[in-house]
Amino acid sequence: MTELRFHREIYEGNSVDEAVKRFAAYGSFELAEEPQHWVVKLTCQSAAREAAVAGELGNCALGLTIQNRGAPP
Repeated sequence: MTELRFHREIYEGNSVDEAVKRFAAYGSFELAEEPQHWVVKLTCQSAAREAAVAGELGNCALGLTIQNRGAPP
């Protein structure tokens, strides 16, 4: 199992949720909230796949956060 922690000051919760939905076919996920982080626990069939999915999930969550916030003025 891999645990990813997304700081609330950087990531939007709905963006993390959407990223998890997009990658649902590649592993199983558990979501939790902490005062300063969104926490995603990820389990895949192999360690290599888990590492790959974790990296892509993080990229996706960040990209969606940036997209949802829009470009700065």
